[in-house]
Amino acid sequence: MNSFWIIGNPHERSAHSTSANAAPATRSESVQLALLLALVIVMFSLTLAGCSQSKAIQLPPPEVLVAHPVQRDVPLHSEWVATLDGYTNAEIRPQVSGYLIKQNYKEGSEVSRGQVLFEIDPRPFQASLDRAQGALAAAKGQVARSKADLARAKAQLAEAQAQLGKAAMDVNRDTPLVAQRAVAKEKLDTEVQAKLAAQASVESAEAAIQSAQAAIESAQAEVKADEAGVERAELDLGWTKVTSLVDGIAGIAQVQIGNLVGPNSLLTSVSRVDPIKAYFPISEQEYLRAKHVSGQPIELYESSPELILSDGTVYPRKGKIVITDRQVDTATGTVRLVAAFPNPGNVLRPGEYGRVRIQTNVEKHALLVPQSAVKEIQGGYQVAVLSGGNKASIRPVKAGEKVGTMWVIDDGLKLSDQVVVEGLANIKDGTPVTAKPANLQAEGR
Repeated sequence: MNSFWIIGNPHERSAHSTSANAAPATRSESVQLALLLALVIVMFSLTLAGCSQSKAIQLPPPEVLVAHPVQRDVPLHSEWVATLDGYTNAEIRPQVSGYLIKQNYKEGSEVSRGQVLFEIDPRPFQASLDRAQGALAAAKGQVARSKADLARAKAQLAEAQAQLGKAAMDVNRDTPLVAQRAVAKEKLDTEVQAKLAAQASVESAEAAIQSAQAAIESAQAEVKADEAGVERAELDLGWTKVTSLVDGIAGIAQVQIGNLVGPNSLLTSVSRVDPIKAYFPISEQEYLRAKHVSGQPIELYESSPELILSDGTVYPRKGKIVITDRQVDTATGTVRLVAAFPNPGNVLRPGEYGRVRIQTNVEKHALLVPQSAVKEIQGGYQVAVLSGGNKASIRPVKAGEKVGTMWVIDDGLKLSDQVVVEGLANIKDGTPVTAKPANLQAEGR
């Protein structure tokens, strides 16, 4: 046992040792005596505790739940990072230049093919159409006048030909009579002059006909040119109403009312998103295995892809692979595939990220344990199994795919092993444990 010394002021001790007639102790002296008494009690308690340290308390072994691995066939999946995009994407650009005066759609809403999205000031194009229509009317009037000239020239030709025929008959009749001196020579000379005049009239009418025909051809060519001008002006006027090219979701407008726009101006984009495309790259080796060319074959094109969204949830509708890119990307060594997923209600939108998961194989007679039984340390995996003497043995394993709440163990376990499925954090290698059985069959289904 330890001895305790109470050390105080020697003058105070001498004062306390005076005769019985000394004055009573003051309040401060009483406080000092109380503190000294408390200190003595504490030191005595510590001494008793030190004397009992030799008696150690024995704790019971930690309690754990153990079970044999579950054995069953497990579908194997592969996952790839995917980017969503519209099944059809159309950039909306105007065909004519002008000032934007109206926006007719709500951004982010559904639009239909042919729906007017924007309007450009139509007045300059209406003026051009009016001018083109006026020129066409003038050209058609010229054709009509030229046809009238042709008709008159043909009538004049017919009249001249009749006169020429009569004059020729007169000359033919009177020529022998003049030789017989039955008709005066002056009459024959007059008839010859009439024949020559009629011949000149025929030639003039024929020239007028040719001129009228040329005028008609020129006017008709002008009509065709003016008709093309009218058609072009009508198209330009129609293009002042900018329409959607596809059914889909219209994006945010890239211009504002009052902007001067032209064929190089992007007004907005419209995407058809039902179905929606998911682009994802697979390695060249995976592609060859999927085509059963080399390596362990995998089922890729025959399976229905699943889409895992960015928040980890699985999209409820499965898709199918619709496109394989024509070449391998030399920079990454991957081939880009496209899967199409139904998208009623347009819930999924272009630009979203996710993962495409495809069942590529089935592992026969796989061993599964709960994920709580697997401990990951520095990139490796460990489980605890029950060894002889009810002691825990830490064993490294090769972990495979996760299936629900279970984890496939590819190597390091046997079906006869008893695996610690609950309480792993409380034990180390060689720790004695109290094992109780756990039922994994319901969990493994």
